[in-house]
Amino acid sequence: MDFSFTEEQETVGKVARQLFEARATPERLTELESGDVRYDAALWTELASSDLLGIALPESVGGSGGGFLELGMLLSEVGWSVAPVPVYATLTLGADTIARHGDSDVQQRYLPGVVDGSVILTAALAEAGNSNPAAPRSTTARRHGDTWLVEGVKEMVPAAQLAHAIVVSAVADDGPGLFVVDTDAAEVVVTPVPTTDSEPYAQVTLTGAPARRLNGDGDLVGSLYTRALVGLCAIQVGVTERALRIAASYTAEREQFGRPIGSFQAVQQRMADAFIDTEAIRWTTWHAAWLIAEGRPAEREAAIAKFWAAEAGARVVATAQQVHGGMGIDVTYPVSRYYLWAKDIELALGSASQQLARLGTAYPEGRK
Repeated sequence: MDFSFTEEQETVGKVARQLFEARATPERLTELESGDVRYDAALWTELASSDLLGIALPESVGGSGGGFLELGMLLSEVGWSVAPVPVYATLTLGADTIARHGDSDVQQRYLPGVVDGSVILTAALAEAGNSNPAAPRSTTARRHGDTWLVEGVKEMVPAAQLAHAIVVSAVADDGPGLFVVDTDAAEVVVTPVPTTDSEPYAQVTLTGAPARRLNGDGDLVGSLYTRALVGLCAIQVGVTERALRIAASYTAEREQFGRPIGSFQAVQQRMADAFIDTEAIRWTTWHAAWLIAEGRPAEREAAIAKFWAAEAGARVVATAQQVHGGMGIDVTYPVSRYYLWAKDIELALGSASQQLARLGTAYPEGRK
């Protein structure tokens, strides 16, 4: 296998980085974080104008026809700049799912708006008391004529307060499935919840909300969960790379006892360990993303990547914070954002220990 990127994929990363570095400056982020919601509508519009929001959507809805690797490149740049835009929620959770499993009517209803920046989407997987986002329990769906009615409560739904529609996992008579509900329906109540990194999350309460069912072969909820995990890992690639870069720059400039602290053996060891962890996150993530892009099973590899993104990601940002000394915990210093984002990703959709448990239970007994 070859993990080098094509010229087109590298261009996605370069265009996104230039845009984010120009618009998602520390000053702009501070301004947004002091407001009601950490979302930059102007930047979202610029992403659409740069043809980045349709990068992994089919040409039939106005997209560029790219795949999951292109989406991963964009997500890693979101992490690099901790950009205040719902790329993960809209493209990974919502648009990608509808493009794969929605009929033409559903696709045309939502996806052209995603491409032009007028529609924000997300997906709701997490439930209270349920540690497995791939297996909904308390959210149900029942047929009502030509539509479906969904009931239940979903927790920690990314960008739900911004979204025009939500892909919801629910249990129907024939098993788990995915259903699209519009957030302007009276039966949908979106309640924002506070978060440490100021990212928009909400609780979504559904009381017989009208929905359209998505169709396809196999485990649709499990497929969405796998892709959602790898999307989080792609963001963590950018988060950890940038945190490590900030730390390396600081330790090269900060002097103690007449020389840069980066020349001290203890600091070098910490930074070397963080570099190895960052590489582990990178390679396990792109391996899983490559499998998805090739249409191959990636459930095990997604769990492995998420383990590294959670376990190693936490170590990398802890090192980045600690080599800064007291500055590392200053919330006005940029490294604090990377620490909070990495901790968010560490726990989202299953911690490192949960991923290990999934891997352990899935491993065939007696296999050597």
